[in-house]
Amino acid sequence: MCRNIKTLANFAPPATEDEIRASALQFVRKLSGVNRPSRANEDAFNRAVDEVTACAHRLILSLTTSAPPRNREEEAAKARERARVRFAQP
Repeated sequence: MCRNIKTLANFAPPATEDEIRASALQFVRKLSGVNRPSRANEDAFNRAVDEVTACAHRLILSLTTSAPPRNREEEAAKARERARVRFAQP
């Protein structure tokens, strides 16, 4: 899994369109193996990002959970702590 793709479901406030699109872009980059497509592939790449964005948006809106919404700041702090432990020098 691409580490740059973040969980977007069950947050208060909900994920923004920009956050969803950024995750879609990372997903398409991972699948295609390129950061920037060639001019010949640019239309296909951009269309894929648009389609993945739309699918992800529909998915996030349709998910239901009984868990309380997560707090962005708390989740970011947890991620920083995981990174600190993971990359700590012995």
